[in-house]
Amino acid sequence: MRKVLIVGASIGGPALAHWLRRYGFEVTVVERAAGLRPGGQAIDVRGPAVEVVRRMGVLEEVRRRSTDLRGMSVVGENGEELFRTTDRTASGGDVDGPDVEILRDDLAAILAGAGDAEYLFGDAVVSLDQDSDEVRVGFQSGTRRTFDLVVGADGVHSSTRRLVFGPEEDHLRHLGSYLAVWTVPNYLGLDRWEVVYPMSGDLWGAMVMSVRGNREARVYVGFDTDAPPATFLPSDVGEQKRLVAEWFAHAGWELPRLLKHMEDAPDFHFDAMAQIHLDAWSRGRVALVGDAGYCGSPASGQGTSMALVGAYVLAGELARAGGDHAAAFAAYERELRDYVAGNQALALENQARRREQAKTGDHALPENSREVVDAYPLKDY
Repeated sequence: MRKVLIVGASIGGPALAHWLRRYGFEVTVVERAAGLRPGGQAIDVRGPAVEVVRRMGVLEEVRRRSTDLRGMSVVGENGEELFRTTDRTASGGDVDGPDVEILRDDLAAILAGAGDAEYLFGDAVVSLDQDSDEVRVGFQSGTRRTFDLVVGADGVHSSTRRLVFGPEEDHLRHLGSYLAVWTVPNYLGLDRWEVVYPMSGDLWGAMVMSVRGNREARVYVGFDTDAPPATFLPSDVGEQKRLVAEWFAHAGWELPRLLKHMEDAPDFHFDAMAQIHLDAWSRGRVALVGDAGYCGSPASGQGTSMALVGAYVLAGELARAGGDHAAAFAAYERELRDYVAGNQALALENQARRREQAKTGDHALPENSREVVDAYPLKDY
């Protein structure tokens, strides 16, 4: 019971690979992309996840490559400053707090470099056939291999989940919003700073933050619609960009220029704000970790932390079970169910609060819910 295939090389996959290798498992990670995926939003390592990366031995590197923001401001239609603080940011919370905000691709690179698993880039799983003894895996490349266990860490639109647990629409809950992220030159001259331009109605407006030593900036725009992803979200990236441009065609401040940069952005990402809810995170010899099994949506601010903690617990329970994967998977769920449920509920609270603030024009930032963030007492394995 030592050969494990992990599907996905973003956050949960490399973290799980690290811990399984430490416990003596033979690990292969398959990733559809040709390499580690570039781009993605700034993400937060919070609460027990900070301790997880410390135990991995990479906390200093994670802190060194953090966004290192020192504050934020809110601006109006013509760029006039409405609010300013050096205590907190909209994306990362308390500036001097224990949490770490880091770009998704930077964290993925750190995690992948922290282990010695076999990585298969540019390939994907197309079939999973399991019995009581093994899982026979068919790859897009035509290769077929056999593993003792398979773990899907392939995100909210997990193909692993679809192959084993059924259609995505059976498990995805749309939260009524869409979010787009892309990189632009830091032409605003932001110095470790974040600027928020709020709008009214269904349009959130924009957030721009300087990253990577102020050499770049990341742009975020969002809007509300109950239109389901299956019919609303184009599969073609060019069509996605056109859709975003149409929604913000009449926006003020710097949005026209930011949208112009979006046209050529190679790391553009656009998706629904959604959660994944499953009655069980495993079926037979296949399990799910992170967004694939229990996505909280970006509204929670907890997706990365749930993936890191989930990978740590899953690997620890597999090691502790001594080969009994059924016992390990059951223990993994018992340990994390309440933590996951609390963080998914936090996302709904944050969504409701944001919509209320849009109505009132209140630009103050609410306090982080440390009760939810720190709810899980990290075990020793």
